[in-house]
Amino acid sequence: MKSWYALSAIGRDRPGIVADLAELIYECDCNLEDSSMTILGSEFAVLLLLSATGPDAEQRLSSGCKRLEWEKRLTVFFRPLEGEPVAYATRARARRYGLQVIGVDRAGIVAKIARCLADHAVTIAAMTTQSRPEPESGTPIYTMRMDLDVPEQVDADALGKRLQAIGEDLQIDVAFDADIR
Repeated sequence: MKSWYALSAIGRDRPGIVADLAELIYECDCNLEDSSMTILGSEFAVLLLLSATGPDAEQRLSSGCKRLEWEKRLTVFFRPLEGEPVAYATRARARRYGLQVIGVDRAGIVAKIARCLADHAVTIAAMTTQSRPEPESGTPIYTMRMDLDVPEQVDADALGKRLQAIGEDLQIDVAFDADIR
């Protein structure tokens, strides 16, 4: 029987972190099913979805994660999942949209946009944000990009209008479209 695990790790960015994690997964007879990795400031962060068929995978992963924490100075967390993860096919009933927000950095941008999406049962499949000073004035400009899974029953036009209203309230540019990726 196949077992599933979620694993996260964070540590000071350096060459070899992905190799260290991939070797751990290989040594524990696990399969890397899905991953998301990024550098945040000077830290490398990763989320992994693993599967295994061996009876002792959980014990091997536990020992291997502790070893990586000690030897490679990573903070590693893993946990077994209850049953098989939601198949990507079930998300096929949703429509993929992109959302891009750009404007002067201010408190509440992510909170207000994310609450609006949650209120419409929209899943945020991926999100990146960054605040960078504008070259000429030094004013911090905030950029947020999201990949969204919008359920079929949600009126995308009404959702787009609600997002535009939030943009007007926060004085930011909001682009919501099936073609933005």
